[in-house]
Amino acid sequence: MKKIILSLILCAGVLQAFACTNFIVGKKASADGSVICSYNADDYGMFINLCHFPAGKHAKGEMRQIYDWDTNEYHGEIPEAAETYNVIGNINEYQVTIGETTFGGREEMVDPSGILDYGSLIYIALQRSKTAREAISVMTNLVETYGYCSEGETFTICDPNEAWIMEMMGKGPGSKGVVWVAVRIPDDVICAHANQSRIRTFDQKDKKNVMFSKDCIKYARRMGWFSGKDQDFSFCDTYAKPDFGGRRFCDARVWSFFNHFADMSPYIPYAEGKVKDAEPMPLWIKPNRKVSVQDIEMCMRDHYEGTPFALDKDMGQGVWEMPYRPTPLQYTVDGKKYFNERPTSTQQSAFSYVSQMRSWLPRQIGGVLWFGNDDGNMIAYTPVYCGNTVQPECYNTPGADAVTFSDKNAFWVCNWVSNMVYPRYSQMFPTLKEVRDSLETSYFARQASVEQQAQKLYEQNPDEAVKYLTQYSNTTAQQMLARWKELATYLIVKFNDMAVKPTKDGKFLRSKTGLGATVVRPGIPEKVARELVKQTGDKYAVPTE
Repeated sequence: MKKIILSLILCAGVLQAFACTNFIVGKKASADGSVICSYNADDYGMFINLCHFPAGKHAKGEMRQIYDWDTNEYHGEIPEAAETYNVIGNINEYQVTIGETTFGGREEMVDPSGILDYGSLIYIALQRSKTAREAISVMTNLVETYGYCSEGETFTICDPNEAWIMEMMGKGPGSKGVVWVAVRIPDDVICAHANQSRIRTFDQKDKKNVMFSKDCIKYARRMGWFSGKDQDFSFCDTYAKPDFGGRRFCDARVWSFFNHFADMSPYIPYAEGKVKDAEPMPLWIKPNRKVSVQDIEMCMRDHYEGTPFALDKDMGQGVWEMPYRPTPLQYTVDGKKYFNERPTSTQQSAFSYVSQMRSWLPRQIGGVLWFGNDDGNMIAYTPVYCGNTVQPECYNTPGADAVTFSDKNAFWVCNWVSNMVYPRYSQMFPTLKEVRDSLETSYFARQASVEQQAQKLYEQNPDEAVKYLTQYSNTTAQQMLARWKELATYLIVKFNDMAVKPTKDGKFLRSKTGLGATVVRPGIPEKVARELVKQTGDKYAVPTE
């Protein structure tokens, strides 16, 4: 009996950490006609490699063991499919991409007896689906057969032609059942979700663009949670009504994403979470311009800059204007609760990607997972093509794990750099950003020529094209790792002891006698100095002579 074990630890403790963010762009809303979606996988202590599941043929009777992603506990086994497709990360060889965010919802709806958790469901569906619609069918049939043991989940499910958002919840202990709804995102809009259920009412007559479980509404009636007309049924308000945290910590990230492409000021009261009856945001909006892959990468780096939620207006930023805050999100002072903002870009990201899916190219060439192993703001997204048959070593390093550092591993090298930068952000981040942006600019500049060469090879032999793109993806990732190691050593030398060593053209300057040039001591930034004086008065005032 062949047994395949799914044991990746993904987004553990998501409800407590308000983890994970997904953005979605329809093909008519994108700059190049591609469908685009993104995913930040966020959780403290989380370490994860870029996974790979090779395509395969399976004999009748072969079984697949299921291990929970969050706990690694064994749940049971299900029959293997006769054929499975190549999967690299969260994209398969047919360019199907699946991401997620957990919203929790009603606790009594969780079914611990179910075999399938949300993580296993994602990768099994990727291995068995050629389209987004097929993935939805695979996922829902599996959980309706074997049960679903996770909390409420929102899935992003895309292919080169369509983008869908699906929300799913169990039906309580021992039920082995689920309620779910899936809505196709129109081609000319953008959508997002971030740990809060987003689907409210839906067109139950639109069979082409809406799918839902037979008892999606009946179950709510049976439980006494809904008594109105079917047409007024809201999945979100019935099963996972947003509270303050669901709006401020979660939907505010959606608000900020939308705000890059439209005036979202009317929805500030909703995102703030303090006005009880504030008008909720729409599920999607039409952007005011075409959206590129680069745009989405930058949105994954968002810290609410230039908005009422910006993190640059209080002492929490520290001396060097850090747009990050420690968790937990809430803290107590003198018996009163307070909170920190929770932006899209966060220090606990284990990996981040932007998936680009293009229908006009051969499938093995059209799908690119722009991937990075750390906070999206602190990494250069490198291209990983959907037909890749081998992971880059830096994204799948033998011996490296959550408590074992390796300088061959991208997660650890990128975290080495980012954790130097976080507390001295305004000092050090410009250097990181220069390297990051330079690398990404070079990747996009090469993309057309790389894919032209791949197409020439594809016409002769598709396998040669896959081999070429696998080598290109892996070489690019390893070059990024080498550059990031250089960045790490450069930062510690240049900014040692809170001073700055002078440089010219990237080289450290020396004195006439060969010593290091005199360092610059930038001191306390004026804004911070003024706040310090405001708080301490004349305590540190220098006496006049």
